[in-house]
Amino acid sequence: MRSSPPFAHTMSETAGSEKKTQDTGFSNARLLHTMLRVGDLDRSINFYTEVMGMKLLRKHDNTEYKYTLAFIGYGSNPDHCEIELTYNWGVSSYDIGTAYGHIAIGVDDVAAVVEKVRARAEEFGAKVTREAGPVKGGTTVIAFIQDPDGYKVELIQNKNSLETTL
Repeated sequence: MRSSPPFAHTMSETAGSEKKTQDTGFSNARLLHTMLRVGDLDRSINFYTEVMGMKLLRKHDNTEYKYTLAFIGYGSNPDHCEIELTYNWGVSSYDIGTAYGHIAIGVDDVAAVVEKVRARAEEFGAKVTREAGPVKGGTTVIAFIQDPDGYKVELIQNKNSLETTL
């Protein structure tokens, strides 16, 4: 486990200056999770575990406030960032809006993951929205998929796995 995240640098490390920054309380900060509101919790859990290879890490019902939280990921905190799927009982869909961008996941073989999603897309209501290929103006291989609730997920080819150019 890292003692500090990769962004916890002094100004001299990042800008080549001799001046040091003052600790703002974030020297050991790290991203813990991202929350997505979902309309069908079981469908979303199944998509992320069966298709995207994540694990259901924990699940909790709050009967007083009528919601369920499910945490999924490739590993648990503190070593891995998680996704919190939030199901508000009785709400089957959400307007994602125009401010949301995407979740990014590094994978060893973008094209293989795209094919896995495509093979099960109808079952979950997911879809491929950009085929595997180099990012515009670069060589890193990416693709985009859309999960069952309409959230975009970018797949990024891990460095040193397969070729990074097509």
